[in-house]
Amino acid sequence: MSTPRIHLFWDNSNIFHSAQRYAERIESYAIRNSVRIHFMNLYKLALAGRQMASGVAVGSVPPEQEHLWDSFTKGTTIKPELYERGAISKKEQGVDQCLQTHMLRAVTDEKEPQIAVLLTGDGQGYDDGVGFHADLERMYKAGWGIEVISWDLACKGTLKRWASSIGSYIQLESYYNSVTFVEGGRGIIPLSLTSRQKSSIGGSPEYKADLARVASEAIKTETLHKLERQNEELESMLAKAKADKEKAEEKAKYLKRVAHTAKKKKRR
Repeated sequence: MSTPRIHLFWDNSNIFHSAQRYAERIESYAIRNSVRIHFMNLYKLALAGRQMASGVAVGSVPPEQEHLWDSFTKGTTIKPELYERGAISKKEQGVDQCLQTHMLRAVTDEKEPQIAVLLTGDGQGYDDGVGFHADLERMYKAGWGIEVISWDLACKGTLKRWASSIGSYIQLESYYNSVTFVEGGRGIIPLSLTSRQKSSIGGSPEYKADLARVASEAIKTETLHKLERQNEELESMLAKAKADKEKAEEKAKYLKRVAHTAKKKKRR
C-alpha cells in the first residue's frame, strides 16, 4: 500500500466568520472587522508536510478577502468554488453540498484509503444523516483517515468528539496567531507543526472486517490452489507408478517368453 495522500475540503466562510467571533472574544470588536485568514499557513497546517492528492475550497460571491484568495491560488493547486448568498438567508447556497459531492467522489475514485482533512466549524445535519459528519463517517468506514480542523467555539460537539476518538481534531484557537493576522495591524507568528496531530488509515472496524474477510478468502483460495497442485502432483506420481508397473510387467512377460523359447530349443 502506498503512502496516503491528503484530500482537503475547505469551508472558507465558516472558518472566516468563526475567526471573527474568536477575535472579538479575545481582542476587541474592532479587531473582528479587520482580522483576516492567512491562507498559506492554514493550508500548511492542513497538509502538515504531507502530499496533497486533491483540494477544494468553497466560499461566497463576492468572496471574503478576494485579493488574498488571488495570492493563495498562485501558491497552491486549489481554485476556490464560489457561490451566491441567498437573498433571505444571506447564506451561501450549495456550499455544503459541493464539499459533500467532492468527498463522495474522492472515496469513489481512490482505489486505496487516503486522508480526509476537513476545514469547517459547525458539523450540522448529523442527526438527520446528512452534512459533513455523515459523509466523514462514510469515508471512515471505507478505511480513510479523518482529520477535522475547526474553531472550538463553532464546532458541533458531536463532530469534535467523534473526530477526536477515531482520528484527529485540531482546534484553530491553538494556532490563532499563525493562521490569522489583522489588516493594518498584527502580523503572524511562525507556524509550528510540532504538536499537530495526524490520523492514519484503516482504523474503522468495518474496514478491518473487510480486510480480514479478504485475507480469509485469499487464504482459502491459496489453500485450495495448494491442494489442487498437490493433487495434480499425486496424480502424476500415480500415473508414473502405473506406467512403471506396466513396463515391469511387460518386461517380465518378455523375459518369461525368452526363457520358455530357450528351454524349448534346449530340449530339441
